[in-house]
Amino acid sequence: MTTASSIWSPLRQPAFRGLWICGAIFFIGAGMQTMAAAWLMVELTGSSFLAALVQTAVFLPMFLLALPAGVLADTTDRRRLISGALIAQVAACALLAALVLGGWGGPGSVLFLVFVCGCCTAVLTPAWNSSVVDPVPREEWPQAITAIGIAYNAARAIGPTLAGLLFARLGAGWVFVVTVFTTLVMWESIRRWPPRAHPPSSLPPERLWGGTLSGLRFAWHSRIILAQLVRVMAFSAAGSALWALLPVIAQRQLGTGAEGFGLLMGCLGTGAVASGLVIGRLRARFALDAIVSLSCAVFAVVMLLAAWVRVPWVVYIAMAFGGAAWMATMSTFNTATQASAPPWVRSRAVALHIVSALGAFAIGSAFWGAVSDIAGLTAALVAAGVVMAAGLLLVRPFPLRMGGLHEVTQGTPWDELFVVDEPSPAAGPVAVEVGYRIRPGVDQAFLDTIARMKAPRRRDGASFWRVYRDLGEPSRYVERFIVASWADYLHQRARATVADRALETEIRAFLAEGESATMSHYIAER
Repeated sequence: MTTASSIWSPLRQPAFRGLWICGAIFFIGAGMQTMAAAWLMVELTGSSFLAALVQTAVFLPMFLLALPAGVLADTTDRRRLISGALIAQVAACALLAALVLGGWGGPGSVLFLVFVCGCCTAVLTPAWNSSVVDPVPREEWPQAITAIGIAYNAARAIGPTLAGLLFARLGAGWVFVVTVFTTLVMWESIRRWPPRAHPPSSLPPERLWGGTLSGLRFAWHSRIILAQLVRVMAFSAAGSALWALLPVIAQRQLGTGAEGFGLLMGCLGTGAVASGLVIGRLRARFALDAIVSLSCAVFAVVMLLAAWVRVPWVVYIAMAFGGAAWMATMSTFNTATQASAPPWVRSRAVALHIVSALGAFAIGSAFWGAVSDIAGLTAALVAAGVVMAAGLLLVRPFPLRMGGLHEVTQGTPWDELFVVDEPSPAAGPVAVEVGYRIRPGVDQAFLDTIARMKAPRRRDGASFWRVYRDLGEPSRYVERFIVASWADYLHQRARATVADRALETEIRAFLAEGESATMSHYIAER
């Protein structure tokens, strides 16, 4: 295995290794808290519905807050954002522990404080995910992200197990005390190895709503990011059936009870960790689509086996392969998303990946649960397996690839910004026209080439884009696009990448001899 494809390579970086270890401890604490809160809810109320609401309190904040948190991570000090969220989480965990230890913790207060902790985690996650790889060279990002995935999946198995042992001996309150210290460990790691600061900028800062729209616009007009989001939604929606119906598989298909359910979860986690150890070598040898397609096929087969096979050891082995396929696919999507987003929007891209995966997972879980109640467990798993296999049809329209360095590196603007009186940042809309007088006989080739500018213009801020031919001078064309404000236009200019500048060079190669492109700016007055 080469150094670039080794899972251990990024761990040789002291800062990443420290962040990774402390992150794993934080993940274990989060798993302990979720398990203890759910079991405490059962003891307090005997209600399976309220116990299930603990999962809602944990994951709903991530779905609601991930994108705004991504905007904040891209536009503010990430160290202060993460540290503030962790301190708030420490306070909520400490209050939860004190209430439960003192005998005052009821169902409402437990759910509320778990929800507050979930909100804190949602706020810090995009910033932490996009900054934890900062100490690692870009070529080692895939291995670094996979290492994080291994830590997370291992924590999902270790955390609940430790929580169960501690809960049985000392009670839920002491589990929550442990989560206070695991959160403080995460805070200490951010203090010791702070995220890299955003480069200084003279541009007007993005506001929360505008930054959210910018992130959504970027994802919609970036074919690389859009493909990854569509594919992760399809995979998560279909694959959620296995995770959602796992307790029913243990109870009805295998007849093994809680022990069997725990073993099924353990097999999934073991397979995920094993996959993480070799996925770097596979990515070095095979294309992303080949890896994801094979993983989808494997996961579909696992769901079919879970639907029909009633021999426990066969299902346990199948679950290990399912966990490996899940890890290989999700880590590939996550890596491709981070590697394909420029720095100005990387946290938002991470947030959109989280929202897409969790949103599809939550909706899919409810849907497959309803199908199981109506048509039966076997029918639900078979249908989910068929849907997973049908997802392979997305390979052609939505191909996966890693963005190249030239596609995420800021380029130097072609033209200087010559304006007599620069308007205020809020003024607008702004119309920009770029005129081209081209050589005779190259009209179609010019139009085909300049049409490729639509995506980067719209991706980086334009709400409108068209190319016009001058009726009075047929060899002259005008590219026209509109941006909401002068501040948005300044941001758009700064976001253009080296790849965008190379495309502009291709376009200007069509200019007639001695001609140059002319740029004009117009501000709306009425």
